[in-house]
Amino acid sequence: MLVTHEAVQNLKEENEVLQKHFLGDTCMKNPSHWEAHEGKCYYINLMFLSWEESREECRCRGGDLVKIESREEQIIMHSEDKFWIGLTDSKKEGSWFWVDGSPLEESLSFWFGNEPDDWTGKNRAGEDCVRMGNKGPAADLKFWFDQSCDVPHKSICEKGSTSHLTFPDI
Repeated sequence: MLVTHEAVQNLKEENEVLQKHFLGDTCMKNPSHWEAHEGKCYYINLMFLSWEESREECRCRGGDLVKIESREEQIIMHSEDKFWIGLTDSKKEGSWFWVDGSPLEESLSFWFGNEPDDWTGKNRAGEDCVRMGNKGPAADLKFWFDQSCDVPHKSICEKGSTSHLTFPDI
């Protein structure tokens, strides 16, 4: 069977129509739970869970704990409440990595005051996970705190906002 360039182009166009009709924006498939913003979907999990449990809950929903990649994203995440985000130094103390394996860009971090401090007062293992949430007036959106990963908090999940099917170019 000979496949022409025109036939492939027609398939690509049909694919686009089907994607819009059946897949659409994955955030919009369940708008009461996911919110779209700048090409990403966010889900606010109101269950109080440990960092690992929160991450597993996000994964079950097709995402992961949120990775803050810009000041704008930090602004939309700003809250008076406390939420786990996808940042940890559990593999090596002081080396912060996002759940996708990428290192924290120090120029794009929002630590509060003297954080991270790896406080061992309540847990000898220290504080290896990050939660966001205001602790009084936080200047310039600086409200990240390292905390023991076992402390239960709400969490913010994230995933890409659209699904795509692709055809190879011929």
